[in-house]
Amino acid sequence: MMAGPDGSGQSGGGPARHIPVLLDEVVAALGPCDGAIFIDGTFGAGGYTGALLNAGASVVAIDRDPTAIDAGQALVAGSGGRLRLVEDRFSNLDAVVDAPVDGIVLDIGVSSMQIDQAVRGFSFQKDGPLDMRMERRGMSAADVVNTMKAGDLARIFGILGEEKQAGRIARGLERMRAERPFETTLELANAVEKIVGRRPKEKIHPATRVFQGLRIFVNDELGELARALFAAERALKPGGRLVVVTFHSLEDRIVKRFMSERAGGQGASRHLPEASGPAATFEKPSKSVSASETETARNPRARSARLRRAVRTAVPAGAVDYEIVGLSRFPRLPGVSER
Repeated sequence: MMAGPDGSGQSGGGPARHIPVLLDEVVAALGPCDGAIFIDGTFGAGGYTGALLNAGASVVAIDRDPTAIDAGQALVAGSGGRLRLVEDRFSNLDAVVDAPVDGIVLDIGVSSMQIDQAVRGFSFQKDGPLDMRMERRGMSAADVVNTMKAGDLARIFGILGEEKQAGRIARGLERMRAERPFETTLELANAVEKIVGRRPKEKIHPATRVFQGLRIFVNDELGELARALFAAERALKPGGRLVVVTFHSLEDRIVKRFMSERAGGQGASRHLPEASGPAATFEKPSKSVSASETETARNPRARSARLRRAVRTAVPAGAVDYEIVGLSRFPRLPGVSER
C-alpha cells in the first residue's frame, strides 16, 4: 500500500498501522475460490494475499523488498502449501509461474512499513539516511541529489513529483550540495523549505513532491508498472482478472491507457471510417473504483486510491509497446531500459 500524497506515512500524528486499501473491492474484483491461483505482485504485509488464502485460493506473492519477504515467512508456514513467496520485481511476474493464472493484483507504490521506518529514508517525518531504495541496492536518493545535474533533477521533481517549482529547487540544491553533500532526509527537507519558503497555513510540507519524485525515480516505479502490465497480459489465462490499485495520477494514467488500448482503444472520430486494429487482449474495462468515505475516515491513506480492473480475453498477448502507456516521457535511471 502506498502512502498518501503528503508522503508522510502518518495518520493522526503517529505511524499508521498497515491497512490494505480497498480490500473488499479487490477481493470482489478477483473472485477467488478453491483451487484458483493468483499472483499478488506487491506482497507488502500480505493483506491481499491473506484474503485470497482465506477464500481457498493459492497465491504466488512477489515483493522486491527483502524485509517484506522475511516478514512474510510466518504466513507461508501457515498456508498449508498454498503460498509461495518470491523476492523479485513484479515486472518479472510472468517468469515466476509455470502456467497461466486466474488473477493478478498489483498495489502500486511504497508500503506503510517502508514509510514508517526512518532507516529506509522514504519520509522526512523522522530523520534517517537519504536512501529510498526498496531493494537496498543500486543508486540511492542521496546519490541522485548529490550527483545529478540541476536540469535532470528538475525533470525528476517536475515530472515525477509534479512540483511546480522544480527548476528553482533543483538549482538551489545544486548550490547547497557544493558546500556539503546531503546525507539525511531532514537535511534535504529543510533545504527545500529554505529554497521555496513555507506559508504559515500550508498543510503540505514544501519537500513532499520532491520526495515523491525522488522515490519514484530511484525505484523506477513507473517503468516497473508498465512492464508489469505487459507481464500480466502474458500470465493471465482467458477470463483471468487483472486488478490494479494506484495512488496518484501518474500511475493511474498508465493503467488506464494500458487497459483501454488493450481493449481496442478509445476509437477514432465518429465522422471518420472505423479503423481496424489489433484484436483485444482484454475486455472493455469497467469504471474505476475509489475508497468510500467510511474507509478513508478509518484509513486516511486510502483517500487517493483508485482501483481499475480488466478481464483477459482468449487472444494471445500483444506486442510490447511502451508508447501506448507514455513511458518514454518519464525520467529513468541511467542504464534502465523500457524492456
